[in-house]
Amino acid sequence: MSFTDAPVTKALVLGLAGFSVAASIFDIKHYFYISIGTHFLRYGQVWRIFTYQLCYTNSSEVLFGVMSLYHMRMVERFWGSRKYASFILIAGLITAVLPPFFLSVFLRPLSFGALDYIPAGPTPILFAILAQYHAMIPQIYKYKVALSASSPPSSNASDDTSGFIFSDKSTRYLMALQLALFQWPGSLLGAVVGWVVGYLWRNDLLPTAVSRWRVPGWVVGLRSQKRNDRFDGIRRRLEDEGASSAGVATGAQPAVEGEGSRRRPLGQQLIDEVRGAF
Repeated sequence: MSFTDAPVTKALVLGLAGFSVAASIFDIKHYFYISIGTHFLRYGQVWRIFTYQLCYTNSSEVLFGVMSLYHMRMVERFWGSRKYASFILIAGLITAVLPPFFLSVFLRPLSFGALDYIPAGPTPILFAILAQYHAMIPQIYKYKVALSASSPPSSNASDDTSGFIFSDKSTRYLMALQLALFQWPGSLLGAVVGWVVGYLWRNDLLPTAVSRWRVPGWVVGLRSQKRNDRFDGIRRRLEDEGASSAGVATGAQPAVEGEGSRRRPLGQQLIDEVRGAF
């Protein structure tokens, strides 16, 4: 129960909590949501599409968002930090644009201006990760929530008690569902778009250049290939020098021009050892 092998998840959790707390302390939460009619059409604040996913504006959403990110850290462990960071960045850019676009072009005109609001928070990114979690992580166990009280069934009898069957992954889905419904319909729109983006990534339906792009290795603490090649060259030279030293230590003497290869006498070896010590 830690962030071992999940540095990107750790950075996301700390960043989400830190930005959310800072937005509350400095009273700037009004910069992190979108109203199509006010912010886009009236004041032209298009830059909000790149800021509305940086933080949540209430403590309940922060709690559920941080817990969801933490519990889905297994996706990073399966993929590796570099691929996971690349996916987060690409999904964040796509989901930053699509929800405001669909809301302003389709939903707002069809609802005669009633649907106009997108709440703050990275709910679309969380649902893009959830799509990977759903496809990759298998369930470990199931349990039933009974609808009526009854005596425990015997070992030989089947359990016919009516109820709902859940898996160990159900708590993750319930937390995500809560985030989708906190400030619906805007939050629900972001959740749906995020899940679709995650599904498209999972099934290789995005452009190849997008799905195969990776962040530089230094972003997640990986050494560059050039530096690795340099150290490999040094390692090979040390191994060659070690092999030469081993040959001297075993008494092997290189062949001299005009003479056959032979071993030195024991007395000569002892003299060479004493001379090398001084």
